[in-house]
This record gives sequence, C-alpha cells and structure tokens, in this order.
Amino acid sequence: MDPVRVTQARDLERCLAPRLAVEELHRKGRRAHGRGDWLLRHDRALRPLAAAVLKVSGLYGRGVRNAQRLQVRRLRLELPSLPPAFDGFRILHLSDLHIDGVPDLDRIIADHVDRLPVDLCVMTGDYRYEVDGPSDGVYPRMRRVLAAIRSEHGTLGILGNHDAAEMAPALEAAEVRMLINEAVEVRRGGDSIWVAGVDDPHYYGADDLEAALALVPPGSFRMLLAHTPELYQEAAAAGISLYLCGHTHAGQICLPRLGPVLLNAKCPRAYASGRWRHGAVEGYTSAGAGASLLPVRYGCPPEVTVMTILTSSPPPANSPPP
Repeated sequence: MDPVRVTQARDLERCLAPRLAVEELHRKGRRAHGRGDWLLRHDRALRPLAAAVLKVSGLYGRGVRNAQRLQVRRLRLELPSLPPAFDGFRILHLSDLHIDGVPDLDRIIADHVDRLPVDLCVMTGDYRYEVDGPSDGVYPRMRRVLAAIRSEHGTLGILGNHDAAEMAPALEAAEVRMLINEAVEVRRGGDSIWVAGVDDPHYYGADDLEAALALVPPGSFRMLLAHTPELYQEAAAAGISLYLCGHTHAGQICLPRLGPVLLNAKCPRAYASGRWRHGAVEGYTSAGAGASLLPVRYGCPPEVTVMTILTSSPPPANSPPP
C-alpha cells in the first residue's frame, strides 16, 4: 500500500527555490535569514576552543562515549482531536542525526530502530554534521539508518539548518518523502491525518506554513514537522494538534543544577526540550540522536523517540470525578 496520499503533482526544484536562494547568500557571507545565527557566525571559533578545553580537562573522550549511548524514549500522548482509527498509532521520531559527526553513529541508530516497528517514521532535519561543504559522507550513512527503519506507512522528512537543498532529492531516492512546505495525507482504516512539513525556520527562514497547509481540508487532524520549536505561535493559529521538532539537542551540554549551556532557539525555554503545550498544540522537542559543533554530550543523552498517540474520551455522563 502507498504510505501516504499525495494530492497534487509537485516540482521539487520549485519547492526548494527559496532555500537555494538563501544558500547562495550564505556562500557570500554566513548570516541567518530566519530567527537566529549566533552559532552560525561563531562556530568556527568556538569549535577549536571548546575542543581544547575539554581535552585539557580530560573530559573529551567521556563526552564522545556519552554521545554514543543512544536511548529510546517512549511517550504516550492523548490528543482529543485524533481520529478513532489512529488510536494507538506509533510514530518513530528521529531528529538531529548529524550522522557523519559522532563515530559509528549510523550503526548505533540502525541497531536501535531495527527493533522498533512503528506505523510512521518522521525525521525533523539536520542529517549533516557541518553547516556547509560537501554532503557525500552523509548519504551512505543515512542509507544504513533508513534501511533499518520498520515503518508501515513509510518515512517523512524535512530539512534542518545544517542540511543542503541537494540532500532532499538524495533522501527521496532513499524512499524518504521530503516535505518542503508541503503536506501529505496518511490514511488508516476509514480515517486520515495530515502531516505538514516546513523548511528550516531558524537559519534559512525558508518556512512557509501557509503554503504547507494550503491543501489540507478544514477540520482535519494536523501534525507539523518543523526543525525548531520556534513556530509555536504560528502552529497554534493554524490549528496544529501535534508539533514535532528538534534543533536544540536539549542543550547537548548540560551542567549539574544549571541545565543547558545553550539552546539556540527563540522560544520559551520550556519549549526547547521534551514535551510542551501551547494552547491546543501538543509539542515535543527531541534531544536529537547526534551532536553538533563537537561530537560530545554531557548530562543530556542522545535519543530516538517512539510516541504512541491516543484518542482521549470524555468520562461517561454523570460519572463521579476521579
């Protein structure tokens, strides 16, 4: 069976045109065209400095080992507007793989997801470790991960701020349906949900939620894939029920009693990690499976997430309060 229903022919090159235009500007000078560029402008100086400090302190090797200790996080989310046929629907959420950054990460992720049969897999961007340069090292590693995914309705993906536009057709060739400001319908039984995906809002500013939802029928259940949680207000206004994202790595380096050193997202701090809610939007920001800047983690394990979405039924009439 087809994993998703596509309602209209699409021109992938046309979908990627806004991203390609900003990539050309980035080649002339690295600055954001979205919501933030602090790391984009400072990563070349921060990386050697941070690596030197960690190596002198003897903590670098421990950080790399921490980054290889992938965890499976399991969630159950009750969503009142979920169609009945999707009660118990399981979603594998992969984010921020940066697959060519942490040693042996492709094998580690593949070994985990191979044991996680699900109904749908979604990937919320950042497949590459660097923010520019060639992507050749990404593709064989991503193919290993994708070959291990066991998803009845296939895999949907979006681009993140580390990714290049050229990666979208390459990932589609590996049977990932990339959503570039688009939506697709996923059907189960007699019901359906719509999954919309936007291009990166953070560095590229190429997101267009209005375009992504243009063909989605009013009153339908809407799931949004965005690289960052920064579209929380727009999502609430657009009637999104479930918002899945990443980007922040939940800090990647978290200090005892102080928490994340840096989250790099313009949103409430509570929205930058784990489960959150904004109005009627149920959100989840993944800690990510990989690492950026340096292939290390402290106090913040990498994760892949399996969430089971459930309908929530009102109590019977005249029933006593719990």
